[in-house]
Amino acid sequence: MTLLTPWAETLDPDAPLPEYPRPQLVRGAWTNLNGRWDHAITPLRQAQGPGAEGADPVAVDDPTAPPGTWDGRIVVPFSPETALSGVGRTLRADQTLWYRRSFALPRGLRDGERAILHFGAVDQSCRVAVDGVEVGGDGAHAHSGGYLPFALDITAALAADRDPDEHELVVAVRDVTDASWLSRGKQTSRPGGIWYTPQSGIWQTVWLEIVPRLAVDRLVLTPDLDAGAVVVTVHSEHAAGSETARVEVHDGERVAASIDLPVGEPTAVVLDGMVRTWSPDDPFLYDVRVTLGDDVVESYVGMRSFGVGVDDRGFARLLLNGRPHLPVGLLDQGYWPDGGYTPASDAALEYDVRLAKRLGFTMLRKHIKVEPLRWYHHCDRLGMLVWQDAVSGGTSYNPLVVSAPAIASPTLDDRRHARFGRADETGRVAFERELRDMIEHLRSVPSLSLWVPFNEGWGQFDAARIAGVVRELDPTRPVDHASGWHDQGAGDLRSLHIYFRPVKAPRGDGRVIALTEYGGYSLAVPQHTWSPTTFGYKKYRSRDQLVAALERLHDREIAPAIARGLAVTVYTQLADVEEEVNGLVTYDRRFVKVPEDVMRAINDRLRDAASPRLRKDPA
Repeated sequence: MTLLTPWAETLDPDAPLPEYPRPQLVRGAWTNLNGRWDHAITPLRQAQGPGAEGADPVAVDDPTAPPGTWDGRIVVPFSPETALSGVGRTLRADQTLWYRRSFALPRGLRDGERAILHFGAVDQSCRVAVDGVEVGGDGAHAHSGGYLPFALDITAALAADRDPDEHELVVAVRDVTDASWLSRGKQTSRPGGIWYTPQSGIWQTVWLEIVPRLAVDRLVLTPDLDAGAVVVTVHSEHAAGSETARVEVHDGERVAASIDLPVGEPTAVVLDGMVRTWSPDDPFLYDVRVTLGDDVVESYVGMRSFGVGVDDRGFARLLLNGRPHLPVGLLDQGYWPDGGYTPASDAALEYDVRLAKRLGFTMLRKHIKVEPLRWYHHCDRLGMLVWQDAVSGGTSYNPLVVSAPAIASPTLDDRRHARFGRADETGRVAFERELRDMIEHLRSVPSLSLWVPFNEGWGQFDAARIAGVVRELDPTRPVDHASGWHDQGAGDLRSLHIYFRPVKAPRGDGRVIALTEYGGYSLAVPQHTWSPTTFGYKKYRSRDQLVAALERLHDREIAPAIARGLAVTVYTQLADVEEEVNGLVTYDRRFVKVPEDVMRAINDRLRDAASPRLRKDPA
């Protein structure tokens, strides 16, 4: 049975996900390129495929030489493996996935202006051609990494002799899934249990915008609560070095700050009047406008701070706005039965965040996936803290390293790279580069409160050193360096995953004691399951049984552990995914398994178990 979410029923395949894809940096002249494209799947020409001697897992076919015939239409940005793509076919490692469409610019280019082509994410490696000219490439390795956006200046490639409404865009994609060290998250060539069906190709919005030559290419906004200021850095690739940008910060109709600042230099912009902080209880956002020459962009900032401290009983706690705070979180995989990595609509993204809030959660741990920027925007404006996992990679994982610790296993030294599927230096370098790029990509998201480089030993390596790298890149947020097991004694958290034994707060070591996965209680709801085969850590036959078990778990184990120093909870999980039926809502988002008021009351009791200073989120 094909499961469809409610939003699939209203999907327009000619204009899916039409919203502006980058709320953190908005400008006017843009065109959405989602919709029906031509597609084809052909044998790979560049290499013999993984496993062959000398095979290159990121080699991609030449996009200036597309196939002579096409297999049909595909709805972008849905992977061909998904129902919403209209294809329903899995891309193999020895094949190339081709895309083609015609496009027009939002308007004609004026002197000095540039046309920028944006891809939200393409899994795993790709090359791009416009009007028969490859753009942004360096041979067979144009772009690699399936989870982060990239942009290409296509101005010089636009053919002057073409009809302005008939420019041609061709994309060639290669995806080897788990046949190399490339980042793949929870995708596997053998899905089942906690591992999921592969996705390939374009899975986030493709769009065009027109920008002046001198433009705001990146904007970094860092709150400084102690100074009552926002540290603003305006990045512009074509700045000569002496330019200034005008920055205005608005509190509704009131101008809270207005200043000219040098491009490329972090500058504190002091806010006038009392600063209004951001928190889950009061997710207030200041509007930001930046003008650089002829370029005008809109953004926003939330005034908050994150850190680590102690509560009134001496327990190590995470801090929000300088005060101890108890994050009550959910594991959030970000999968959809009809679109895979990609929801049928923006409203679906918003639904998950709103549901988590209605259930009484204040944090979502985004698990082994980087979402479209609109998801973070919903968390920002609705008031949902985000913990961000890096996307795991590496070669095959040893069950004794990644699975056995759920029962019992010694902590292993992750500097022995081969044990963790990280013998290949190229893969380690690529992971570290992508980690840095992810931090730069998301560093200005107000709701993002903590980084998680590694989970359960999946492709883990040098975690203590990596924790230092993350802290140097972003000293404003704590780090959970090794979530689950194989703790290297670094980072800010002692991070535990507990599924098969009672939850008890362990003796502290100065770090925050965090239960970063637990529960996983399962209920298969007829007509709402992905597969006849189901997976869960504890299975229940009825809603009443599940609710009673959740109340026992939280009242008898979790709340007492919080009273003894447990400082974070992350329940597994928000939604069912494929065979996993341990979500609080079914995979199709049509049935919430626990009454909202009951789950909210459970979470309120967790907050009551903490010290009085933690009973309310700091405003």
